[in-house]
Parts: sequence; structure tokens; C-alpha cells
Amino acid sequence: MEIERAREDALVAGVAGAATVAIALLSSFTGVVSAATLPTLAPLAVYALYLFSRKGGPYGAFDAARNWAVAAAVVGALVLLVSVVL
Repeated sequence: MEIERAREDALVAGVAGAATVAIALLSSFTGVVSAATLPTLAPLAVYALYLFSRKGGPYGAFDAARNWAVAAAVVGALVLLVSVVL
């Protein structure tokens, strides 16, 4: 594995993990958010999609680790928003 590929994987994994941990902590300790287990793991699903989509084909201009990390953060924010509203 190349070091650049490992760095990209770590970026997406870190953002997805941080979003998941933030949802879990807000859900268990604050009481403001009440997210179930499956929605809490939604940012990790973005990371799984990132891993399984990177099998070695020609990648498009938008298929960058930064965009996948932003997608994981947006999914985490949407889970928090829906949990607060519901």
C-alpha cells in the first residue's frame, strides 16, 4: 500500500469515526439527541462505500478522499439533525 493511499484512507476513516463517536456521545450523555444504533453507524457506512468503491478503476474528478470525508461528515450532521427534530 502506498503511503498516499494510506493517508487518504486514514482521513476518511478518521472523519467517519469522529462523526460516529460524536453522535454516540451526544446521544448517550446529553439527552438532546436520541439516535438509535443503526443511524449512529451511518457515517461508517460512507467509509465502507469508500473502501469498496476504490477497487482500482478509473476514478472520476469527484472521487477524492476529501470528498468522501465531507460526505461522512454531512451524513453525521444529517443524523444529528434528524435525531434532534424527531
